[in-house]
Amino acid sequence: MLLTDHLITVPLDHDHADGPTIEVYAREIAAADGRDRPYLVYLQGGPGFEAPRPSALPSSPSWLERALRDFRVIMLDQRGTGRSTPYGDPGPDAAADAQRLVHFRADAIVRDAECLREHLGARQWSVLGQSFGGFTALHYLSVAPDSLREVLFTGGLPPVGRPVDEVYSATFDAMRVLNRRYHRTYPQDAARLRELLDRCDAGDIRTPGGEPISRRLMRTIGHQLGGHGGAESVHHVLELDFSSPAFRHDVTALLPFDARNPLYSVLHESSYADGGATLWSSERVQPDDFTGDSALLTAEHLFPWHFQDTPGLQRYQDVAAVLAEHPWPRLYDAEVLARVDVPCAAVIYADDPFVIRQFSEETADLLPGMRRWLTDEYLHNGLRADGNRVLDRLLTLVRG
Repeated sequence: MLLTDHLITVPLDHDHADGPTIEVYAREIAAADGRDRPYLVYLQGGPGFEAPRPSALPSSPSWLERALRDFRVIMLDQRGTGRSTPYGDPGPDAAADAQRLVHFRADAIVRDAECLREHLGARQWSVLGQSFGGFTALHYLSVAPDSLREVLFTGGLPPVGRPVDEVYSATFDAMRVLNRRYHRTYPQDAARLRELLDRCDAGDIRTPGGEPISRRLMRTIGHQLGGHGGAESVHHVLELDFSSPAFRHDVTALLPFDARNPLYSVLHESSYADGGATLWSSERVQPDDFTGDSALLTAEHLFPWHFQDTPGLQRYQDVAAVLAEHPWPRLYDAEVLARVDVPCAAVIYADDPFVIRQFSEETADLLPGMRRWLTDEYLHNGLRADGNRVLDRLLTLVRG
């Protein structure tokens, strides 16, 4: 592979080009004979994660080998992540910090991508959006469709115009199904899980650093159930001795939110907000059977208490509270999307608990150039689990 670094300077707020600036980094990857192939820009899931780091042996990410046959791949470190100007510790003024972070959503990422496209001298490029990257790609279609040659969505075709509370209510319903499936597969784990949660209540379960893991925080390991192989990860951790160092390290690694990627927690609910404030939606719509001493595992549901219970996130509590009240602008324009003639293809995972099938299909119906692949072969991370096949299928669909 031939690797080329790109570092560009962009406004923090694209509507105020004379204001503060940040740097955005991207890595260009080409096959040895692929220097002149068209561009495919990869938009990473999250929000708040950098793009994958490539390797040739073993080939990683799993879809890269297939992509390099047709493209030069652009791995964009979305603003605030990786080698782009990072978002780190919050400042002393939570309101000022929140005002900075309102410029880190999908709309700003798209404008960064447009600056990068112009920097590279590309008239158009293709986009591959995974999860939140798909949300960003749909906004791209809403505001700059002429820049796009084709768009591929993997587990990331978001709802358009639906209130955030409807979205989170549906994700709880999906997780109820995956909890039942887990216990059918591993019936012996029900007793182990109850014992673990009781020991959390007693203060016996701690991280490697000695911080207690609460019952409600422990239940968030359920986000693993949304990915291919995730149920196995939970099962194998529950097999371990709860007092062992191996258990403490491995169960902490299963928790979805942590201080390495603070943007993931601080901005998470905003990614589902197609207009309006989120107001801690997950907490407000949480069904009764998920509350109190429930043993149901939760997923990517962010709660205010995450910023109390999660080691390292306590210092972000005030800024997260301000952002929960922020009135987010609309991300998607249904009228524009209904007229867009850009070829699109999407894999929609039937049992995805993060991006709900029904809402994805509604959005697919909206796009005239969309071809869809509905499957229950994979969960949310199908692109990671079987990347060459998933990408090849989408390229076949989008090209007719």
